[in-house]
Amino acid sequence: MDSQTSQSSPAPEPPRTFQVDLRGLVDLLSHHLYSSPKVYLRELLQNAVDAVTARRAVEPGAPARVRLYANGADGAGGAALRVEDSGIGLTESDVHELLATIGRSSKRAEGLQEARSDFLGQFGIGLLACFVVAERIRVVSRSARTPQAPPVEWTARDDGSYTVRTLPDEARPEPGTTVHLVARAGAAEWLAPERVLSLARDFGSLLPYDVRVGEDEVTDLPAPWDRPYASPANRRVALARHCQGLLGFTPLDSIDLSVPVAGIRGVAYVLPSAVSPAQRAGHRVHLKGMLLTERAEQLLPDWAFFVRCVLDTDSLRPTASREALYEDETLAAVRDALGERIRSWLTGLAAGDPERLEAFLAVHHLGVKSLARHDPEMLRTMLPWLPFETTDGRLSLEEFAQRHRVVHFTRTVEEYRQVAPIASAQGIGVINGGYTYDSELVEALPSVRPGTVVAELDADTVTAHLDAVDPAEELALAGFLAAARATLDPLGCDVVLRAFHPLSVPALHLDDRAARHEQARAQAEAQADDLWAGILGSLRGSAPRSRLVLNHLNPLVRRISSLPEPELIGTATESLYGQALLMAQRPLRPADSALLNRAFIGLLEWATHGEEGRG
Repeated sequence: MDSQTSQSSPAPEPPRTFQVDLRGLVDLLSHHLYSSPKVYLRELLQNAVDAVTARRAVEPGAPARVRLYANGADGAGGAALRVEDSGIGLTESDVHELLATIGRSSKRAEGLQEARSDFLGQFGIGLLACFVVAERIRVVSRSARTPQAPPVEWTARDDGSYTVRTLPDEARPEPGTTVHLVARAGAAEWLAPERVLSLARDFGSLLPYDVRVGEDEVTDLPAPWDRPYASPANRRVALARHCQGLLGFTPLDSIDLSVPVAGIRGVAYVLPSAVSPAQRAGHRVHLKGMLLTERAEQLLPDWAFFVRCVLDTDSLRPTASREALYEDETLAAVRDALGERIRSWLTGLAAGDPERLEAFLAVHHLGVKSLARHDPEMLRTMLPWLPFETTDGRLSLEEFAQRHRVVHFTRTVEEYRQVAPIASAQGIGVINGGYTYDSELVEALPSVRPGTVVAELDADTVTAHLDAVDPAEELALAGFLAAARATLDPLGCDVVLRAFHPLSVPALHLDDRAARHEQARAQAEAQADDLWAGILGSLRGSAPRSRLVLNHLNPLVRRISSLPEPELIGTATESLYGQALLMAQRPLRPADSALLNRAFIGLLEWATHGEEGRG
């Protein structure tokens, strides 16, 4: 049976090779891998610089030149570009093995591998990217490793065809490579001389070799952050000029980002205006001198959103498109190291340059507060400087804690607006913790300032600090208070009588988050169907109600309390309630808006009725 089975089994098919549609691949590159056709020039510069690096690894005294000549250099008409380098060059076998095989990197060739760590390119896409702007690519190369071998020419078209031939010695007397591009339809602008020069300077200003477009220099070394300056002030001015020219703004300050162990040199520029913490910062990163990206987002910790970086590195890995950084352990370590440099800059300002620190915090206190939340040492350093809104004015936590035995704070801006005027008049110090990070920092205060007492301010605390009314007087006003409480009871609000300053405030509306949650639950229950109303009703707890605190010292409240008609007392109480809500700048519920309208109309009717009676 086994022999019969074996005889009936079909013979295995020979392995097949993938067929690559070059035009489809070029479309994929141009529309999905690369952000712009301009990357073709980066690939050309990258290949040329890598070739020079490879040659100098075996011939340290070899020339290190890259030359670009734009437009018409081929004499074939139309836009064209020629790129010449004095690099390692290729033999005929290299051309067949490397240039004609998509995805294979020339860095695998013998003589290039030993210089691998100095290469810019890592993925072997190379010349293929040039088809984004070119319809034909011609490469003429002579190997420095095999100088007796003749020059070789490789010509490829965007339909996927190519030819290879050897040339006489005079076609390329010296080792190196020349790449000729002829523009494809609609792409001539990318090969124009002005565009080529602009792109070459953008990508290659920090390259370590002599790179020129025609007679115009491309490289500008040493980098601005590595140049000697007569004084720190001169350095700041020069770096500010560099930032303005490169990034378009004049920075508040510049921060050195030297991290030698990670092969990083650069500078962080402090933005002159505030930005949202949610805004993703884009940083300009060069890899071994070649611009990798202008939009590196993950380079710094999230809290450092107030700076923009320009730096060069030889340790970070690029993604496949070589337009972003690969997230790995090295990048995480670099991010921490750069964050530490910015943190050290802040502590240095706090210790030695308070004027510059105050100027910085006036714009970017939010970023420093974000850092201080998770860094006790930074919070301790910044205590005398970080500004907070308080009932004593704009103060630091340190100043406020020195003035008040208990540091009270509110968690929302609305709560602060409710109590700030009254608390200030009663001598209660309150910090507005409703802004981003502020309540967290106030709560962390005892950890860096032992002995400090921090307490969240609630309605009960405020009410307890207000003077009680004489019991006999309050008893005489029992009828008035009963009518007022009956009016506001449907709104979930109690009425309390106290005496407090300032006298000009007739009423104060107080609540807390628990009371607001209960109000929201009750409102949802009233609007729900029977099923949901039953569920919401079961959630009813013993949450405190909001309260309207009437000021017995206020003349208007005294006059209202002497009114004889319960209906008029109710209308007046609704008016005081609405005015207290407006003073606290609280958002009004539909029931509150209806109450205000009803009270306004009621007062008008009472006033006009009185006029008719007097008439």
